[in-house]
Amino acid sequence: VVLLHEISHGLAALATGGRVHRIVLGMDEGGATYAAGGNAFLVLSAGYLGSLAWGLLMLLAARARAARVRLAAGALGVLLLVMAALYVRNLFGIVFTLLFGAALLVASRRLSTAALSRVLTVLGLTSALYAVLDIRSDVLARPYLLSDARMLADLTGVPTLAWGVLWMGIALAACWVTVRRVYRRA
Repeated sequence: VVLLHEISHGLAALATGGRVHRIVLGMDEGGATYAAGGNAFLVLSAGYLGSLAWGLLMLLAARARAARVRLAAGALGVLLLVMAALYVRNLFGIVFTLLFGAALLVASRRLSTAALSRVLTVLGLTSALYAVLDIRSDVLARPYLLSDARMLADLTGVPTLAWGVLWMGIALAACWVTVRRVYRRA
C-alpha cells in the first residue's frame, strides 16, 4: 500500500509536468516521494487517494474476463519494475518493488485465472481499506504529523482535519460503490 501511495505521488507529478527525483520505502511502513514541479495540489492529494484507486481498480480487474485479469496483473507488475528501475532509490525499496513486480508478472502467467483473481482481490481490498485506515491514523487521529494533508493545509490554508474528512468521505463512498458493484455481479 505504501508503495502504491508513493507511486501515485510520482505519477501525479509526472502527469502534471513535474519530475520525480526519487522514491524511498521504509521497513516501518513509511515512504516518501521527492518530486519537483507539477501541480502541488494534485501531487499531494494523489497519495492516499491513489492507493485507494489502485485498490479499487484491482478489485474491478479481479472480476473481469480472464484475459483482462492477466493483463491487469501483468501491467501492474511491469509498472512496478519500471518504477523500481527509474525512481526507487533505497535498498529496501528497490528489493521490495522488484520482488513485488516480478511476483505479479509470474502470477499473471502461471496462476489460474481463479487464483489470480483471488490475488488481485486480496491486494485490492488491502490497498483500498488500508488507505481508509491510513487517513484515519495519519490525518484524523494525528493532524499534527507532517503528512500529505498537513502539507496541503500549508499550501491551501484549509485545515489538515478538513482534508482528512474530505479524503475519508471520498474513500468510504468509493469503497461502497465499488464493493457493491463488484459483489452485485458475483
